[in-house]
Amino acid sequence: MAQALTDSNFDEIVTTGELPVVVDFWATWCGPCRMVSPIIDKMAEKYEGRVNVVKCNVDESTAIPMKFGIRNIPTILFFKGGQLVDKTVGAVPQAEIERKIEALL
Repeated sequence: MAQALTDSNFDEIVTTGELPVVVDFWATWCGPCRMVSPIIDKMAEKYEGRVNVVKCNVDESTAIPMKFGIRNIPTILFFKGGQLVDKTVGAVPQAEIERKIEALL
């Protein structure tokens, strides 16, 4: 299962972490987010130890979505070396998420 990303642990996980990071921005009331959530959890399990896959609830942590201009959810950001390198917006197929994760490695 994907770890929770919050305003307080963002730097520790994304900026100073050694692994590439995939951040899923979501909310409990978002239907498409609920469609993507099992895919994100599956990717967290599949890439454990190679990629840090995390979820950020936009209702609970507002600074991070604001920092990256997140206006639509689900939005998935892909970081490597602490830098944003790719993103997807909306409910995308597992194959697309997996392709972008593989590009991080």
